[in-house]
Amino acid sequence: MVAAAETEARKAVVTRFAPSPTGFLHIGGARTALFNWLYAKANGGKFLLRIEDTDRARSTQPAIDAILDGMRWLGLDWDGEAVFQFARADRHAEVAHRLLANGHAYKCFATAEELEAMRAEQKARKQPLRYDGRWRDRDPAEAPEGAPYVVRLKAPREGAVTIEDRVQGPVTVQNAELDDMVLLRSDGTPTYMLAVVVDDHDMGVTHVIRGDDHLNNAFRQLALIRAMDAVEGGWPDPVYAHVPLIHGADGAKLSKRHGALGVEAYRDEMGILPEALNNYLLRLGWGHGDDEIITRTQAIQWFDLADIGRSPSRFDTKKLENLNGHYIREAADERLADLVAPAVAAGAGRVLGDGDMDLLRRAMPFLKPRAKDLRDLAEAAGFLFRTRPLDMDERAASLLDPAGLDLLASAQRAMAGVDDWNANALEVAVRGVADEAGLGLGKVAQPLRAALTGRTTSPGIFDVLALLGREESLGRLADRLAATV
Repeated sequence: MVAAAETEARKAVVTRFAPSPTGFLHIGGARTALFNWLYAKANGGKFLLRIEDTDRARSTQPAIDAILDGMRWLGLDWDGEAVFQFARADRHAEVAHRLLANGHAYKCFATAEELEAMRAEQKARKQPLRYDGRWRDRDPAEAPEGAPYVVRLKAPREGAVTIEDRVQGPVTVQNAELDDMVLLRSDGTPTYMLAVVVDDHDMGVTHVIRGDDHLNNAFRQLALIRAMDAVEGGWPDPVYAHVPLIHGADGAKLSKRHGALGVEAYRDEMGILPEALNNYLLRLGWGHGDDEIITRTQAIQWFDLADIGRSPSRFDTKKLENLNGHYIREAADERLADLVAPAVAAGAGRVLGDGDMDLLRRAMPFLKPRAKDLRDLAEAAGFLFRTRPLDMDERAASLLDPAGLDLLASAQRAMAGVDDWNANALEVAVRGVADEAGLGLGKVAQPLRAALTGRTTSPGIFDVLALLGREESLGRLADRLAATV
């Protein structure tokens, strides 16, 4: 007899990500998509995308576009075309009618008033609120002619079902705890539970990897799968892996106040790189020893469901920013310049020309070591493109007191005599000014930085001088000295 694990390994792995387009791609959904993508890639399988747009009142095209855009930005490419669930409603109904015809489903004519009274009675008796099966074994002919009905699954009532979940371990539920779920509403439209099962089967999904808030659904869906397998065969149980949800740093369920934003907010508003967000999401609940920085290639090589923890992970914005800082330092200068150019141009109030872009690229090695996100990077680059005379923030202006201006004037004279305008030669000239004044180099660098950038933080002052060039640097110093005359 071939071991179950060996049999499973022989099957082509097919995973899926199935978001509902009622909002943007949120951070929990992005992690689910990543885990599914990685498991498929790690096992030479396929990763499919299904848009579960059956809620027509809340599903929107902008949300669909945002989900697709977010996945492309994260590099989570899917195989084939995206499947849209609403377009498959006829197929879902077909399966329900097959079950109805074969005795695995039945028509329920209970009215809304009857069901409400049933629930009220159960609540009064402190019983679980579930459908009591009142039409399970009744003849539909007993119903008034033309009465509306729903189609319910005739779920097993005896025994128990155990799911060998690849994350949670074995989980058992007694069949008596489950009721006969609705497959088709009274208007003939399929329910979510039916649509999910049919779509997973038709798409050939072998592994259902999703949040553990769906764990209870798995038992209800499994009853439907097994009913269809009894009817026509070829409906195997999928492998389930229910991943614990993400919590905030305080241990509470993740919400917007914790950073539960759409993926586009991390990109557009927080300045996070996709490789940083991928790396961070990967480490939320999954690990490979003590490794923190994990490349996409390594993730594909190492990822396995067995390494996902059973406890909720905690989202920490500071850790994400630190990780993002690492990836900014590793990123190509040209790419970073292109990413921050729109924000830099907006700050400068003008379009950046070819010369400006060249300067921005050359500045990156000096700017990116201090940046934790693209916002920092754009702000740090702003001094390069400010219009003269520069505006001064309060702290920078305070450095340009009479003593500071004297040092500024001395530094300007010393640098004006530098023929080869480079960081080393300029440092020699300014150090001479500091030595002559009996001061440390930093005491001269501070007013220089204020006059050259209008701020008190910047890359190294000699790198600033080299980037700005001779004419611009001396011009900015002259502006500041002239403003005090």
